[in-house]
Amino acid sequence: MACWYEGPLAAFDTETTGVDVETDRIVSAAVVVQDAPGTRPRVTRWLVNPGVPVPEAATAVHGLTEEHLQRNGRWPAPVMHEIAEELAGQAAAARPLVVMNAPFDLTLLDRELRRHRASSLDHWFERTPLLVLDPRVLDKHLDRYRKGRRTLTDLCAHYGVTLDGAHDAAADALASLEVVRAVGRRFAARLERLSPAELHTLQAVWHAAQARGLQAWFARSGSDEAVDPAWPLRPDLPAAAA
Repeated sequence: MACWYEGPLAAFDTETTGVDVETDRIVSAAVVVQDAPGTRPRVTRWLVNPGVPVPEAATAVHGLTEEHLQRNGRWPAPVMHEIAEELAGQAAAARPLVVMNAPFDLTLLDRELRRHRASSLDHWFERTPLLVLDPRVLDKHLDRYRKGRRTLTDLCAHYGVTLDGAHDAAADALASLEVVRAVGRRFAARLERLSPAELHTLQAVWHAAQARGLQAWFARSGSDEAVDPAWPLRPDLPAAAA
């Protein structure tokens, strides 16, 4: 029987108005499904009119202008429902979901669901849990002493994965999926006996440890920046912005 990293995987990615999960909005998203390595992926894309200004700095990253989104994007409420429904469908099909830096994309989606649907991401996974594979957490745990940054671009270069069209949600999702497969192969001796469910639980522990290490580094550097140890979803803030 093939190991999980040689089997069916899905991947999710978003492009946004900024980097604050509590206040920024999703402007595009994609889910990529691949049944086996080398097979043609199935891609579902969404383009969103966020209903708020799109900063020039965000446009410089993903290329989506406010005018383009107003003209071609859909209203957030139905889109967020469709995305959550799609992710729930992947969970029901027992496909692990690859999400690079999961606490960002999944928390942002959760806040959008709360904002536009009076719902939450957890609500969609009450019956069938979401099993997340986060290439950033996996790589950082399995190769913890390697120097350098660990952005998606960096991980693609390190693992020999082609990234065409960085900061396009579908391209980033597919690249993240391929990185997870590459991580699985490189560290097969440590990963092949673990199920995606076991890895999901372990990644929460590993991410918390990584967060504590980063928090300590910030403290030594004189920075008061806070690092959230929650994974793959940050808890809701009582006074989260609407």
